[in-house]
Amino acid sequence: MRRTLRVAVVALIAATTLQPSSASAAVFNYGEALQKSLFFYEAQQSGDLPSWNRVGWRGDSGLTDGQDVGLDLTGGWYDAGDHVKFGLPMAASTTMLAWGAVEYRSSYGTQLTHLLNNLRWVNDYFIKAHPSPNVLYGQVGNGGLDHAWWGPAEAMAMNRPAYKIDASCGGADLAGETAAAMAASSMVFRPTDPTYANTLLTHARQLYTFADTVRRAYSDCITDASGYYRSWSGYNDELVWGALWLYRATGEASYLAKAEAGYANLGTEPQSTTKSYKWTIAWDDKSYGAYVLLAKLTGKQQYLDDANRWLDWWTVGVNGQKVAYSPGGQAVLDRWGSLRYAANTAFAALVHSDSITDATRKTRYHDFAKRQIDYALGDNPRNSSYVIGFGANAPKNPHHRTAHGSWTDQMTNPVETRHTLYGALVGGPPDPNDAYTDKRDDFVMNEVATDYNAGFTSALARLYGEFGGTPLANFPVAETPDPAEIFVEASVNAAGTNFTEIKAMVRNQSGWPARVLNNGSFRYYFTLDGDSQPADITITANYNQCRPPSGITQHSGRIYYVTIDCTGQAIAPAGQSQHRREVQFRIASTKQWDPTNDWSYTGVSTTPGSTPVRVNNITLWSGTTKIWGNPPGNQPSPSPSPSPSPSPSPSPSPSPSPSPSPSPSPSPSPSPSPSPSPGTKACVATYRITNQWPGGFGAEVVVRNSGSVGITGWTVRWTFANGQTVSNLWNGTPTQTGANVSVRDAGHNGTLAVNATGSFGFNGTWSGTNTVPAAVTCTPA
Repeated sequence: MRRTLRVAVVALIAATTLQPSSASAAVFNYGEALQKSLFFYEAQQSGDLPSWNRVGWRGDSGLTDGQDVGLDLTGGWYDAGDHVKFGLPMAASTTMLAWGAVEYRSSYGTQLTHLLNNLRWVNDYFIKAHPSPNVLYGQVGNGGLDHAWWGPAEAMAMNRPAYKIDASCGGADLAGETAAAMAASSMVFRPTDPTYANTLLTHARQLYTFADTVRRAYSDCITDASGYYRSWSGYNDELVWGALWLYRATGEASYLAKAEAGYANLGTEPQSTTKSYKWTIAWDDKSYGAYVLLAKLTGKQQYLDDANRWLDWWTVGVNGQKVAYSPGGQAVLDRWGSLRYAANTAFAALVHSDSITDATRKTRYHDFAKRQIDYALGDNPRNSSYVIGFGANAPKNPHHRTAHGSWTDQMTNPVETRHTLYGALVGGPPDPNDAYTDKRDDFVMNEVATDYNAGFTSALARLYGEFGGTPLANFPVAETPDPAEIFVEASVNAAGTNFTEIKAMVRNQSGWPARVLNNGSFRYYFTLDGDSQPADITITANYNQCRPPSGITQHSGRIYYVTIDCTGQAIAPAGQSQHRREVQFRIASTKQWDPTNDWSYTGVSTTPGSTPVRVNNITLWSGTTKIWGNPPGNQPSPSPSPSPSPSPSPSPSPSPSPSPSPSPSPSPSPSPSPSPSPGTKACVATYRITNQWPGGFGAEVVVRNSGSVGITGWTVRWTFANGQTVSNLWNGTPTQTGANVSVRDAGHNGTLAVNATGSFGFNGTWSGTNTVPAAVTCTPA
């Protein structure tokens, strides 16, 4: 999702240097690989999903995008394993995808429909993001706020601001690349939908004029993007690139003239007039694509020489240097997302190979490209695919929030990734040694992104046209949801001769798709014993995160139920406290009382104070639709065995006093407090790192009232060990002096009953190492 200053991995050519092998003899099912690579883009869709979206575990999301600026900015693609819509890599990915169809339309076969669907989806978003000639919204979502949370897109709750460039603060790189994307896409749509193609071309023309007029780096204006997608190459390459695609789309010589005039401004090797050749085409630098296109479109020697030199450096070397190769044949340019760079270069090499007449180079570049794509598909020392859901031993744990499907805002829970992110190309080995580990928290090796798959998809189409293959007939196979996604757990909290007190927990662990329950309610069914009547029954709640229990409603005969309404509570698979609501309610009778014959008592953990377990005879409703459980008279569902929740509640003593369940944390800081004496105020704080990336991290601190009386406020303190700083904190008031940090409650989260919890979160910066502070203390008010 981001890249710091680029440093290519370079190998000096010597007698002992490993050379790239000739074209791989392996022939993979390129049709299947293409099919799945295109599917990945549907998994990245934001907004109100179209009817043709094939990803059964995705739902609508980001439906308020743009409301802060009075626009509809829904749609588009989430960038990577996060949920920010970054405009520059989105546009660059679109250009690369469209380029494949411009060159090799007939190679897509039945997959052309899916390509057109995905290109229309993203271009519709670009149209929304370009409401007037000199305004372009280039980002939706704040990188820090987004990256601080680990959950599915459908359950996002953070603010998602929209950021723009305009005439007063422009961005030639962003506008130029978006112009290229829309111009290239117009060529793809021209044969089937000329009206839509004309619309795209109108936007492309306006955007290019905007880029050419207001020459400035977009990240100077959309400053939040600078830590993720700053264009280190500048904007001259996008001005050349955009002009080239407008020339191809319109045939107007003025655009070619602009491209050739701007070519002189492209980067060169240090202390040289030679055009840069030790990098490659990616979301940042389009120079290398410009070499190939200008050589193809004009046939001029200068452009041909620059394209050949660049691809020679990737294959046989230039002046004793070339890109580094692994023993297994992978060309490794950079650590982060190494396969993405190899795939992009492979596609451009195929286009160049098909455009030139030099037989030696034609074969060299073609074979290099096939070798790199085959490496990613499984022709490597590990005999393993780097494409999720394709081939042998494919990765299963991408750094992708929605595919993982955590409901507790934890990268470690659940252990297994819940969904198969078909077609996603992972980053791959970071070093030229073929070594790779399938670990979710390693974003260098296991990040996936729209730009990773773009050149890869187009290269697959080219190879599919040459070598064939067969897309799968019944793809995708529907996933089987967990048997319990949104459900109720219950245990006996306390019991007496004339009453039973139930602790009930509504949990939302949904993932097919993830969804928010904001109109939920549940019913507990019981039987009137002896000659007791409804008037003899009283219902009270000693601790309730929903509404007070209502009604003693007849179900049938002597069976009645009480309803606990949670309407207005957003129970979402979004965090340890967000995904659950707890209610402790007591049913008491002035006459006979026997809970053992009550319908909803079946399966409840009956030991007073025990941990709630999943029960099937408490029905859970979303509005008027039953979504869990069996009412009396229905057979139980096939998964009746109670299983403890992953975040168990503490066992209270059997008394009517409230005992809400605290939110646990995966990596608690060592800050225990001694057991308080009666009347003592005390609190404990648990610090955990929720996410981390180069130079930045997110953290959450949960405060629990560990005393025996309520508290009206708290202050948490710790000392950073390695120069970390707090850059953005929410739900608290921070003070940092050097390494010492203190955070006071924000008011709304300061008043805590016994055992109740509050929390705050923050983003920070780091270098060197970033660990949980040795001591995190809490002082109650």
